[in-house]
Amino acid sequence: MKCPFCGYTESKVIDSRPAEEGATIRRRRECLACQKRFTTYEIIERLPLVVVKRDGSRQSFDKVKLINGMVRACEKRPVSLQTLEEIADDIEQELQSNLEREISTVNIGEMVMNRLKDVDEVAYVRFASVYRSFKDINTFMEELSKLLTEKPGP
Repeated sequence: MKCPFCGYTESKVIDSRPAEEGATIRRRRECLACQKRFTTYEIIERLPLVVVKRDGSRQSFDKVKLINGMVRACEKRPVSLQTLEEIADDIEQELQSNLEREISTVNIGEMVMNRLKDVDEVAYVRFASVYRSFKDINTFMEELSKLLTEKPGP
């Protein structure tokens, strides 16, 4: 690690601790030449995820877009932003651990719906109605019927 003060390339680690809820490691270092201390952060290198849209175009995975879509589905529902962020983090982690670097919006949408179904059924139906592009009331009712038959009775 290059010293930001004198440019010397050797330093020793004085202290290490987790940062950002374990996502990074904060290290205090001391330059072996000038003895000044500085901080570095170590993070996991993530490979870029590419999302393949329905029209075949590709773009980088954007967790903010994922959260925004869920926020719209959960509008005026008792679902916290923290819950939606946890769902998005969980989905991103699952995608990163997958060996595929390209993922279709269809697969991402299914992952979101599976998680929303357990959190809020109304949000699930809202998300599904946009995601699956319900053409008429019959396809909407089919989705509701599936939801009702999957739901365990009282």
